[in-house]
Amino acid sequence: MENLPIKNKLAALPPLKDPKRWLLASIVVITILFGWKYPLLGFAVPVVMLIGIIGGIFHGRYVCGNLCPRGSFYDTGFRLLGGTRPVPKLLLDMRFRWAIMAVMMTIMALQISRNPGDPLHWGWVFWLVCTLTTVVGVIFGMIYRPRTWCSFCPVGTMGNAFGGGKNQLRISQACVGCKLCERVCPMDLEIARYRESGVMPDRDCLKCSACVKVCPKGALSWPDNRDAIVK
Repeated sequence: MENLPIKNKLAALPPLKDPKRWLLASIVVITILFGWKYPLLGFAVPVVMLIGIIGGIFHGRYVCGNLCPRGSFYDTGFRLLGGTRPVPKLLLDMRFRWAIMAVMMTIMALQISRNPGDPLHWGWVFWLVCTLTTVVGVIFGMIYRPRTWCSFCPVGTMGNAFGGGKNQLRISQACVGCKLCERVCPMDLEIARYRESGVMPDRDCLKCSACVKVCPKGALSWPDNRDAIVK
């Protein structure tokens, strides 16, 4: 991969070829397409949210980068349609992100309260939230980066707050500052600037290992060789 041009390297990244990521992406597609008719499909939403929240406590945003159906959707087919502009700083601001989460949770709770005894109604609400937020994510993703939604996703925000400092990316002295890692990072994070300290501290790192796999010098790794688990 070292001799490929940047565009081809992006196309060759694991998320686009990994069958697991396409399978995960199909979950959100199926839920959106058929959830209006089969509301119980909507319960996939709280299940994924719960997994993301629990995973976030122990491993930061690892679930976001490796197991999230919607994240996989943005990383696979939609990635080829996504934009390349930097994500606006407002969307990265934690105050804005907590506000978005509060608004979304309030709206969802109010909708559920309209018929709390009917599980089909619950499923329909979950489907509606999933559909609307995915549409928002697609719009932002086409304007900015494909994973722009992940910059202010409520579950990702909790992962950032509760476990973002865990399992941080290590940068060895072999790093030459080529910044190829930054070009393939789905969150558009700065990595090479931390080569002197040896640790990339950004709490929104998805731990997807795209940077680890593309580094021509093998300068990037995870604590306890965790990249072997990701692969």
